[in-house]
Amino acid sequence: MTAPSQVPPVPPADLPGTLGELRAAGHQHRTVKQELRDNLLARMRTGGDRFPGIVGYDDTVLPEVERALLAGHDLVLLGERGQGKTRLIRSLAALLDEWTPVIPGSVLNEHPMHPLTPTSRAAVAEAGDDLPIGWLHRSMRYGEKLATPDTSVGDLIGDVDPIRIAEGRSLGDPETIHFGLVPRTNRGIFAVNELPDLAERIQVALLNVLEERDIQVRGYQLRLPLDLLLVASANPEDYTNRGRIITPLKDRFGAEIRTHYPLDLDLELALIRQEAQLVAEVPEHVLEVLARFARAVRESPSVDQRSGVSARFAIAAAETVAAAALRRAGLLAASAPGSSEVFAGAPSSSKSGNRGPLLPPQPPRPAALPTQPVARVGDAASVVSTLRGKVEFESGEDGREAEILAHLLRTATAETFRARLAGIDLSGFTALVADDAVIETGELVGATELLAQVGAIPGLAKVLDRLGLGDAPTPDEAAAGVEFVLEGLHLTRRLGKDVTDDGRTRYGGQG
Repeated sequence: MTAPSQVPPVPPADLPGTLGELRAAGHQHRTVKQELRDNLLARMRTGGDRFPGIVGYDDTVLPEVERALLAGHDLVLLGERGQGKTRLIRSLAALLDEWTPVIPGSVLNEHPMHPLTPTSRAAVAEAGDDLPIGWLHRSMRYGEKLATPDTSVGDLIGDVDPIRIAEGRSLGDPETIHFGLVPRTNRGIFAVNELPDLAERIQVALLNVLEERDIQVRGYQLRLPLDLLLVASANPEDYTNRGRIITPLKDRFGAEIRTHYPLDLDLELALIRQEAQLVAEVPEHVLEVLARFARAVRESPSVDQRSGVSARFAIAAAETVAAAALRRAGLLAASAPGSSEVFAGAPSSSKSGNRGPLLPPQPPRPAALPTQPVARVGDAASVVSTLRGKVEFESGEDGREAEILAHLLRTATAETFRARLAGIDLSGFTALVADDAVIETGELVGATELLAQVGAIPGLAKVLDRLGLGDAPTPDEAAAGVEFVLEGLHLTRRLGKDVTDDGRTRYGGQG
């Protein structure tokens, strides 16, 4: 697997086109590790962003990664699932030179000043400074393989190509080898994800790559000094459950770096904001509930701590809550008086005449929503069932998974309520349910319906300000604030709560 960007940009026209022009420009050959070291130091001196998109590792993991790169060490990232190991590994490619010279047609991305194969050495010797050169973008200098038990030595290192043998080449000719992923990433970064899943006999094939920096294929007397940075990721659980990294291979990695989940709530929130693709507005207090929920699940004794709870759990939770808000808006818009669907216009006649072929019927497009939907804290209940499969529970908790998650969600909501609204007079909200009155909300209760039930509430403006909903909130934002207060008062036993058969939630009476 190559880098995520499969189509590199076109090289600038002013780059040297021959080996002679390259020498005249003062270019010096550097190894990949020298290149990474120099570029990392340059970014350190200028204060540039060294690992874009990596959240929560500034004071822990990234300094260790930087020390490993400066030392020229191959490294293993060790951590539970969903800690951003692959994201961090892929970010290393940004420290390579944007463009690097290569011998055109070389499978091994050979540098014109440092050819490896007999064919390339002969081409350089024959053409000299007139040798044409190509340019390789850094996005194409990253290779990646997810380790699986069926991965073979041929996949990683290479194998004899029987077709080339049949064409008449000698068995000892390097041209008869079909190179695997590792040598094809020569002069780049190669990553092996979930390294312990690689069969032990296949791990042995990587020993020479890490120490002698060469490859051997089926006993060939072939020495090709590879130039690459080898990076691997592993989950500590894999050492005992599915496999292990063999001791000689571990010894050849220069650095083993432990990753971790976000250490505090602010980092968890920052990660959700950066990664979640939200289809509706999710207020800050709802995001905080989800961040606290993810951390509570991660720390729960009912959850298998060896497996961990991925950062993707909180991200998916935020996306699910946003989807619940969008679903509510869509259903309420469809049921509103005078609502209609807008269709893409197309000729109704089947006679095309001189206008060309008739366009196929277009699917109906829903009418545009008046404002962006806003998620409420009640929408978070939907994540309990949809995300249960992301959590590994202890064996004694069979059948109680949904109950455990629902309890942790209520705890996270209560903690957010206390943290956000501590010290505010909420008597105006408790007065709403005096004399056996009830306030109804729920998944399909619109903002207008909810706000009509509560009217003007003393202290609401201060509550909305504390929740970051601004001085002029939309009706949806105001409804989100009201529902959060009602749920918080219930969880702190100041309001009663009942859920009807049709999914509506009624707040009223004493908790």
